[in-house]
Amino acid sequence: MAEENVRIEESLKVKIGEAKNLPSTSLSGTGKSTYCVIRLDHEEIYRTSTVEKSLNPFYGEEFTGEIPKKFRYLSVQLYEASQNKSKVIGKTTLRRQELYKYHGKEHWFPLVPVDANNEVQGKVHLEIKFDEYLNGESENYTSQGLSVRILECSDLPVTNGGCNPYAMVTLTYSKSRNKADIRRTTVKKKTTCPQFNEYFQFVLGSKGQNSDRQTYYIEDEFNIDLGVSIWHDDTRMSREVFGKIFPGSFLGEVKMPLKDLTSGTVHNAWYCLRRRESWKPHQYDLGSLRLKISYTSDHVFPPEYYDDLRELLLQSPDIEPITSSAAYILSEVVDHRQDAAQPLMKIFLHHNRLVPFIRSLAKYEIDRTADPHTLFRGNTLVTKLIDELMKLTGLPYLQETIKATIDQICIEHKSCEIDPTRLKEGESLEENMDSLKCYVQRIFQGIISSSLLCPTNMCEVFYALKDIAHQYFKDSSEVRYQAVSGFVFLRFFAPAILGPKLFDLRNDTQDSIVNRTLTLISKAIQGLGNLVSSKTLSYGLKEDYMVPLFQYLSQPSHIEAVRMYLDIISSAARARTQNVSGEAPIIIKEGTLIKRAQGRKRILKVKNFKRRHFCLTNQKLSYSKNRGDNPLYEIPIEDILAVETLQEESFKMKYMFQVIQPERALYIQANNCVEEKE
Repeated sequence: MAEENVRIEESLKVKIGEAKNLPSTSLSGTGKSTYCVIRLDHEEIYRTSTVEKSLNPFYGEEFTGEIPKKFRYLSVQLYEASQNKSKVIGKTTLRRQELYKYHGKEHWFPLVPVDANNEVQGKVHLEIKFDEYLNGESENYTSQGLSVRILECSDLPVTNGGCNPYAMVTLTYSKSRNKADIRRTTVKKKTTCPQFNEYFQFVLGSKGQNSDRQTYYIEDEFNIDLGVSIWHDDTRMSREVFGKIFPGSFLGEVKMPLKDLTSGTVHNAWYCLRRRESWKPHQYDLGSLRLKISYTSDHVFPPEYYDDLRELLLQSPDIEPITSSAAYILSEVVDHRQDAAQPLMKIFLHHNRLVPFIRSLAKYEIDRTADPHTLFRGNTLVTKLIDELMKLTGLPYLQETIKATIDQICIEHKSCEIDPTRLKEGESLEENMDSLKCYVQRIFQGIISSSLLCPTNMCEVFYALKDIAHQYFKDSSEVRYQAVSGFVFLRFFAPAILGPKLFDLRNDTQDSIVNRTLTLISKAIQGLGNLVSSKTLSYGLKEDYMVPLFQYLSQPSHIEAVRMYLDIISSAARARTQNVSGEAPIIIKEGTLIKRAQGRKRILKVKNFKRRHFCLTNQKLSYSKNRGDNPLYEIPIEDILAVETLQEESFKMKYMFQVIQPERALYIQANNCVEEKE
């Protein structure tokens, strides 16, 4: 197969567990407020929420995403949070080539200091060759020359908000280390991929007429080292090199002895920039960080190569027993069932075979379940398939039902702590309980009033589960609720409330006060799902302080409302009815991006770049000056002809893409490579 027909897709998953033995504050000896940042080379792609004042903070967050670019280093940096400017405490760094050693397993990594001389990335393209020419003083002597051509650099880091790179070529002589020949290129402004294409000629030595030109080597006279270093032109910083002052910040270097190069040939290659040779890591005990890293690189062939496999998988719902079907066997042979569940769900959903497949799997699982109270509570293939379906089709539904309340909780920033042992000085248990009940009631009302907005695909699956469960447990009147409530409340709403960033409900990370409020609400919603499927009001709580809240939720009016909601979303009529949620705009993704002025007004001559709040719904793409303001510009979805990425050379800016409309294109810059891919 031709190599150009194979597409490589790389994905990364990093779970940040906890840190331990972090340095304490110098005054009080207590822990610092910290958060973690994941970087690919110098580029930030994820940030955790802040954990307040702990020497052993627990983060418990996970980044998952497709990586659209090649990178050299994956690093996780730990910062001390500050209102002014956060300070980095330490980091752990892994080369991309060694990530396979840690794949899928948790490891403790020591934190090391962050040193500017060690923070390098990027490559430089060099052409090096030896030249021999007549010495102008006498025809009997020739000179050995060296030609160094700096062609270009790629993927340089942004330093102090900019990147104005230049290259410096240095020849140093081993016999006299104080002697050096230094040349430098011009400065290229505002680019991380500068094009230099500049030549530098050096005279290395001379030889007599009778010398054998074929056996002339550099080491015959002296050893010479060639160094090429890349700098960011910054007048605020300077470096002294062999007595000369050069402005700028060090970005990386390449060094090579000329004796290792073959005379008479042209050496043309890309070289990875490296840290200074004199750099040595500082030996400080900064603690350690527990990470679980999974990095995969998939080679994807053209669609026709998968035709036979696809047909074999789609026959799975009709195979008896279902455990001998291709799809089920695939889920058993992979390392993690999750890895098979997501692609299987998408294949079956695309070909309208998901519901029959889930029916067959559900029959197999129910047939081996003696107690209906434990129905669909394990991490089996059928539960993983439904989890993936709800994540794929249910995100707009979450936006419609609970996002407004989640936003209100984050903005109001009220303490809702009801554990007496965790109350802070000055807090009132009664006031906190009232605030918590208010939030829970708003979430509850948003859910039970949204039964007609539940996506049709989810309703079809819920109806199938209820129907099969009722056939097996005809004497249980609660089984129709048990079959559905575990998915809707325990696996859908509760995780979304607990981690709104993972479900695209929030773009920012939350502090400990908001996280605690969301945790308590999530517990309440989980308990609500258990209450409606039980004959008795047995709370089964480990925390006594949650009992008053559950007593409030267990009122007959609440239970009946939830049962009515479950009956509607799992009814035969809802399973056959098209979803009406498209009638109202549903926010799919929003956040701050940079866009280029489109020049729609004639008086606007300069097309500058401005930061705007973008909002993508199921109906339109729009942007406004600030979040909550009226839109400055709107594009109906049907008017978007294509979305394409742009090369950096187009605007000398990274992460650019264009939204193509019938009359013009809207140029937008994302914040990092992962956001651009999304």
